[in-house]
Amino acid sequence: MTDTMRAIVLDAPGPPDALTIRELPVPTPAAGWVLIEVKAFGLNRSELHTRQGLASGVTFPRVLGIEAAGVVAQCPGGEFAVGQQVATMMGGMGRTFDGGYAEYTCVPAGQVIPFASDLEWSTLGAVPEMLQTAYGSLTVGLDAQPEQSILIRGGTSSVGMTAAILAEQWNMTVLSTTRQASKAAALTNIGVDHVLIDNGHVAPQVREIIPVGVDTALELVGTPTLPDTLHSTRQHGVVCFTGMLSNVWTVRDFYPIDYLPRGVRLTAYHGEAEDLPQPVLQEFLDAVADGPAAVPIDHVYGFDQIVEAHTAMEASVRGA
Repeated sequence: MTDTMRAIVLDAPGPPDALTIRELPVPTPAAGWVLIEVKAFGLNRSELHTRQGLASGVTFPRVLGIEAAGVVAQCPGGEFAVGQQVATMMGGMGRTFDGGYAEYTCVPAGQVIPFASDLEWSTLGAVPEMLQTAYGSLTVGLDAQPEQSILIRGGTSSVGMTAAILAEQWNMTVLSTTRQASKAAALTNIGVDHVLIDNGHVAPQVREIIPVGVDTALELVGTPTLPDTLHSTRQHGVVCFTGMLSNVWTVRDFYPIDYLPRGVRLTAYHGEAEDLPQPVLQEFLDAVADGPAAVPIDHVYGFDQIVEAHTAMEASVRGA
């Protein structure tokens, strides 16, 4: 192992080309921390918000990246064996301490999840935060149960597609939205029962399929579609607000009695690595390897293409 590594550094908020690649010392892990040789990392909208200066509690310069997949390089506390495949996410990565946009990252042992897989690293790198968010939304946010129905608003996002895969495994009836009819096949291919073309008002379509409304709903688009998602849900049903694909975060002049349909429950989810049990990660990776599940990946970028990757991510947000 060398003493230096390549890392993608943000000195201050700015446009995509504010991300620069430079040589930094490889971090030295203290007891209770794990040094991971990063093999791949996913891109997340929260990193876009950090780059744009919208995230709180961030100090600069900073190596971004709220997740990574790789192998243990050093573990002074002995929690994991050197060479063990691991995933890590959240816990302050890329915000309060340097994250996964590097050849090595150093994180607390409590946010490291071991696994064993022969999948390509480009696939494994896309899984940690995507699966944690989808699984946490279904369990912590919705308390979803087998045989229930679910509406996934923003269904062709990576989290939306992963949530649909999990829900299908739980024998739920899955309704999922897309704004583009050309993407409907991608949803039916992963087991979605009913694809809804989202024109901003899908509640009438939902009620045609399930007249009383769905049992659960996962809101990934954001506050612009949240009222319609609430009206798609049955009395005593639950809506979980998890995503903001629209980049609109707040509800102006929120008056609960007027905003919330009678008896419909609204929750929210944002989580940590502890919300993703190790067996769930392993079972998902095994299902991907065996064929029943898939990892939705839009594009694979090289390390040197980080500016191009952030430019594309920013464009997708503007077009959401």
